Amino acid sequence: MKKIFAAFGLITVSLLSAQNVSKVEVQNPPMDVSATISKDKIGLYNQSFSKFVSALKSKDKQAVESLISDKVKSLVNENMIQKLSGGISFERKTEVYQSGYQKLLDNQTYPAIQYKYEDDKNNPPRDLITVIFENDGKILGVKPEYSN
Repeated sequence: MKKIFAAFGLITVSLLSAQNVSKVEVQNPPMDVSATISKDKIGLYNQSFSKFVSALKSKDKQAVESLISDKVKSLVNENMIQKLSGGISFERKTEVYQSGYQKLLDNQTYPAIQYKYEDDKNNPPRDLITVIFENDGKILGVKPEYSN
């Protein structure tokens, strides 16, 4: 009888002390494609992104660090660079799919370009790479998005 009460007590205590878990989902604000980026700026950003991809491909950490913004340099480590290298296909060529501006958590609006792979003929493309830049061409963020 004591064992039954002890087991019942343990079950009751575990149920009463259980924590409620709620799901928190962080959503990226959509890119504002109605505001256009000039062709000159897109050229600057493309050049910066191309250098960045080349540096990732050759695993040149110093070149990668020279191309990213000072705002994120302290957050970027070797593991992040390796994961990012795995998320970008170096064999496939990219082209601009969309460009616009995106507001980030600091309430600032930055130029953003979505790149698609040239061989991806789907509309919308299955695989995208979103890159957020500072006005001077330094890279604030890169997010490869692949379909399942």
